[in-house]
Amino acid sequence: QAQVEESGGGLVQPGGSLRLSCAASGFTLANYAVGWFRQAPGKLREGVSCISPRDGSTNYGDAVRGRFTMSRDSATNTAYLEMNNLKPEDTAVYDCAIRIRQDPGCSVTTDYYDFWGKGTRVTVSS
Repeated sequence: QAQVEESGGGLVQPGGSLRLSCAASGFTLANYAVGWFRQAPGKLREGVSCISPRDGSTNYGDAVRGRFTMSRDSATNTAYLEMNNLKPEDTAVYDCAIRIRQDPGCSVTTDYYDFWGKGTRVTVSS
């Protein structure tokens, strides 16, 4: 059964860093578009980043561009989100999503994706 599981969340001070993981099982993650999203309390889910299956190119939401970096590792079948210079407004539950319909690119819109993990919580606070 295809699924993804996020990990790596936690409490970090402003200006700090975290690395989130999206571990895939039951399928080869590099063959599909992968997206990272987040949802803060009382707010809509927001697209953070995505990585395309064709060439591993990435896209980012405006709020995180320049601070977050998405990557993937075929050896571990895992996608990563490196988050630097974290701000209190980055506090949210972060989850990853997979598009199983074939597409060479990727998108940071929610309806582009077909299934989701359960998420990992990130809290940025002093």
